Order: sequence, then C-alpha cells, then structure tokens
Amino acid sequence: MKRFRAGLGLVALTALAACSTGGLGASDTTYAPGVAPRGQAVDGLVVGQRLMQAGEYELALQAYSRAALDHGMTVDVLSGIGTANLGLGRLGQSERQLRQAVATDQAIPEVWNNLGVVLMERGKLGEAVQIFKKAYALDNGESDSIRDNLRLALAKFENPDYDDELEQEYKLVQRGSGSYVLRRIP
Repeated sequence: MKRFRAGLGLVALTALAACSTGGLGASDTTYAPGVAPRGQAVDGLVVGQRLMQAGEYELALQAYSRAALDHGMTVDVLSGIGTANLGLGRLGQSERQLRQAVATDQAIPEVWNNLGVVLMERGKLGEAVQIFKKAYALDNGESDSIRDNLRLALAKFENPDYDDELEQEYKLVQRGSGSYVLRRIP
C-alpha cells in the first residue's frame, strides 16, 4: 500500500510539473510559433530577392505577388515577378512582365538585360540585340554580364546558321540581385 501511494504521488507530481510553464516539454515544442499581432512583416521585395538568390523561384513569385499588395505594380515588383517567371522557364509570362517594367522610366539596366535574356531564349535575336544595347548604354558599359550577353546575342544574330549543339552549351546563371547572364557550360 505504501508503494502504491508513493507511485500515485510520483504520477501526480509529474503531471503537475508538465502543466507548469517550466515543466516537461516547455522548450521542445514541435509547432512553429504563432503570429505576433504586433510584429512587423518583412517587405515582400526583400523576401523575394532572398528567395531568388536561393533559387526558390516559385516562393519568390509568391513573395513578389504579396509585395504588389503593399507597393502596387511598381517597376521593382514587375521586374521581380518577371525574373521569377524567367527562373521558372515561363518565358511568355516573363516577357510580358519585363516589358511592363521597362515601359516605365524607372527601369534599371538589369531589368533591360533580363528582358534581353528572355527574348534571346525565345529566339527573337534582333530585338534581343537592341535590348542588350540599350541595357549596355544605360549601364555605361560597366556591367560584364550585360556586355557578355550583348556579345552572345550579336554572335547568334550575325550567324543565322548557328549550330543547335552549340546552343546547348550555354545555361542561364543568376548574377547579383536579379540579373541573369548566359554562360558557356564547361
């Protein structure tokens, strides 16, 4: 009987310890913390850029879509959505969004460069060359990636019999924040 009472007391003590804030399992919860009603959300543009750098294009697209709610369809949002679609291989959608972005006066050279990459991937070499020239001029010739893309587009444009096997030797590589370049595969 003594052992039964001691065991019952131990069970009761364990149960009470588990109910307290510092008891069993207080710090090793398997659930994510809840939403902090007074917390500040991170800007969707920042989240989108970080996800793009991590190669998470679908999540970046969602972050840019959320940023559109806060900022509207600014050049940054449009170029982010277009670049995320480029990363996902959705060239038609990417072209539409990047064209909207460059239609504004605030488009930076990287946005023009990304539009050129999309056009080159879609086989619109003449227009891609013109877009790369514009990006190169806006950048004052300071970006190696834009210059490399312009050279590649010119080489493809000047040689209409460009070998399909050679085209397979290139791949799309992200450089910097939202800028893409076509690189030769070693």
